[in-house]
Amino acid sequence: MRVTLLAFGMLRELLGNGAAPLDLPAGATAGDVLERCRALAPEKDGLWSSVAVAVNEEYVRVGHRLAEGDEVALLPPVSGGAGEKPYVRIVHERIAAQEIVAPLERAEDGAVTIFDGIVRNHSRGRTTLYLEYEAYEAMALKKMEELAAEAMARYPVRNVALVHRLGHLEVGESSVLVAVFSAHRGAAFDACRWLIDTLKQTVPIWKKEFFEDGAVWAQGDPFPAELKPGLSGGEG
Repeated sequence: MRVTLLAFGMLRELLGNGAAPLDLPAGATAGDVLERCRALAPEKDGLWSSVAVAVNEEYVRVGHRLAEGDEVALLPPVSGGAGEKPYVRIVHERIAAQEIVAPLERAEDGAVTIFDGIVRNHSRGRTTLYLEYEAYEAMALKKMEELAAEAMARYPVRNVALVHRLGHLEVGESSVLVAVFSAHRGAAFDACRWLIDTLKQTVPIWKKEFFEDGAVWAQGDPFPAELKPGLSGGEG
């Protein structure tokens, strides 16, 4: 199977060609093309993690299957790339969404999707007084940075903001903020949902809920199977 590979900006210089035929095995995906090109310059890992892929002038995910004659374009971050990094923070003060989001917006963003997780006034059929969050902070920040980078590799988005607050939170305050900046809304929605769902399953942050009649640690989502240690013992 033969496709046409297009590269732009710094990728054109890195690969040494802006347009070239590329022979691939049947069933190859957009991700296969990306990985083949990544192997030519593995030292640029930070750049490859933010590259978007378009097939026949439409953004696609890495699992998109290619067909004979497709035009596959590798697109570096449109704002220039090297200095464009996800905004990832763990904070102990109030999260002000617009103070974070507005400075990260760019003219090329056609969509900004925001998830703002807010402390509600009830849980488990009881009135919530306040929450307290704690974390294995160094590991939590590292995992959040990895999630942001993976989101930018999985989805054709330009940038990501991921912020979580620790400590004492009152009702109405934000506990977590996810913002995704993209040319198109579909990618922004998909990446935002994936980020918050995956954060809840994999980042070591815990919530304690305080009520008038006591307090309880929230039962979090179970770790994915691949993260469980597989303790021995028990039957057998």
